[in-house]
Amino acid sequence: MAKKIVKLWYDKEGDYLEVIFDKKIGFFRQTKNDSVMEKIDDKGRILGFSVMNISKLAKKPLEVALT
Repeated sequence: MAKKIVKLWYDKEGDYLEVIFDKKIGFFRQTKNDSVMEKIDDKGRILGFSVMNISKLAKKPLEVALT
């Protein structure tokens, strides 16, 4: 079974976290939470997500449904 690689990128200055599950061409779209964007491909499959203002979550967990 092939190992899955997850790419994490954090920009401390921008307070931004990006998590990519599948390195394919896609685009980000808004979720119901203003801080979270989901990355999808042209068929709507989840490729990853991003979180803005991630440091504000230090005391309170974030829960968001990705479609």
